[in-house]
Amino acid sequence: MPRPSNPLLSPDRIRLAGLEIIDELGLEALSMRRLADRLGVKAASLYNHVPGKDELLHEIADGVMRAVDVSGFEQDWATGLRTWARSFRAALIAHPHLVPFLASGPARRETALRRADAVHGGLTSAGWPQRYATMIGASTKYLVVGSAMGSFSAGFPDEAEVYDERFPHLDRAHLLREHAAEIDADSFELALAALVDSLTRLHHDLTTKPD
Repeated sequence: MPRPSNPLLSPDRIRLAGLEIIDELGLEALSMRRLADRLGVKAASLYNHVPGKDELLHEIADGVMRAVDVSGFEQDWATGLRTWARSFRAALIAHPHLVPFLASGPARRETALRRADAVHGGLTSAGWPQRYATMIGASTKYLVVGSAMGSFSAGFPDEAEVYDERFPHLDRAHLLREHAAEIDADSFELALAALVDSLTRLHHDLTTKPD
């Protein structure tokens, strides 16, 4: 049989093309017409695979969440929390334009809900009360999403003359932008370590209380 003149569509191909548009142009740039142009098909043909833009966004977001690793909870809760947080941040950093959409919550997305279930289950299985497990999940997400929303270090101008005598404690702030990626990553690790260390002490107190 002759090959079709247009490449065959598939849910994965549509999802990946949509993610490319978001990565290149931003979340608001995604439209079914632009996606069809990217894939070399008519917009109407996309609706055989995805109901519309909203559903496609959820599919794209769920695909990104597949890179998030929650296997560390099989070892212990602290390892699980570190592994989850680091892989979650890496997934968001790779697709910064999608962060606001992902930050809104798992919604009904299958993969996102499975990751949330694994995190909550890993914490409660380790002895964390349900309420604390929920708060730990939320606190870690705040840390991850906040670190992925923008760069602290890159927000400082790199012209040394900006930091005159009015800002005596920022005399080296002009160097921050050059090392932004390193500083931001190290800052995230510092905050994550502080979170896990404090939770480790709290976990000990909660699980060793006398009856």
